[in-house]
Amino acid sequence: MAGNEIEKLVKQIAKLPSLGTRSARRIVLHLLKKKETSLLPLIEALNEVATNIQTCEICGNFDTVSPCSVCSSTTRDSKILCVVQDVADLWAMERVSQFKGKYHVLGGVLSALEGVVPEDLNIEPLLKRIASEGVQEVVLALPATVDGQITAHYLSSRLKDFNVKITTLAQGIPMGAELDYMDEGTLQLALNSRKAL
Repeated sequence: MAGNEIEKLVKQIAKLPSLGTRSARRIVLHLLKKKETSLLPLIEALNEVATNIQTCEICGNFDTVSPCSVCSSTTRDSKILCVVQDVADLWAMERVSQFKGKYHVLGGVLSALEGVVPEDLNIEPLLKRIASEGVQEVVLALPATVDGQITAHYLSSRLKDFNVKITTLAQGIPMGAELDYMDEGTLQLALNSRKAL
């Protein structure tokens, strides 16, 4: 049987997304077996993150500086602002390396079931940025869920008084996918978003 310290570590790791107790035990066992090459470097990396990472005061991204490297970049187009649900979505957009504008992290989406209302999200800072930074286009890169779409519609209504172009990411059937593997919601969205060739 594992000692209290090991059980405490297992419980902490099991709290991470997509991990249960069994997976956490395997991870802890691996870390203990590879103490020099896995455990100690992990501890060092966690300490560095805990000490140095902060939330960007402008967009909500995580970085070692605030404003973050994206917000302070002079090569980015500050006239295009991509609104995302969370930092994970910002990072996903950055992995693609196609978007050259700046970002705004909402910190969630509106949800009647979870009790998330507009005041719970970073909407007012978004409106202030649009007004003060000369933004010309707002890209709503929100999830293709009911809550994501409700949030997009809400933001569109709030932005109608601003002189900005409002766009959303194209949604539907991914490249190379076969129709019989698609769920009904994806097919419906693809059909409703069809464009002329």
